[in-house]
Amino acid sequence: MGDGERGPPGGSIFSQFFREHAVKHIQAERRELENVFALLVMGSFVGLPAPPTLLSLRLLPHLGRELQVMGRRAESMKDIYGEIASLMDL
Repeated sequence: MGDGERGPPGGSIFSQFFREHAVKHIQAERRELENVFALLVMGSFVGLPAPPTLLSLRLLPHLGRELQVMGRRAESMKDIYGEIASLMDL
């Protein structure tokens, strides 16, 4: 490029593509780490050994978003076995 011409901001198209690709991977890894964090703190609900109670209580404020997501998922899930049991009066 000459005479004051400039390429796209942030470098070439290839570097921009790889940067966006890397950001997507980092965001996916962040989501997975949040899931692992929630599983460690709230693992006793699914039968995993729980960390000490004091530690869980100190980490609980950091789980606000995870608790909202878990609540929304629990409300939207259907319990097929529960519906069958209610049909059979069990």
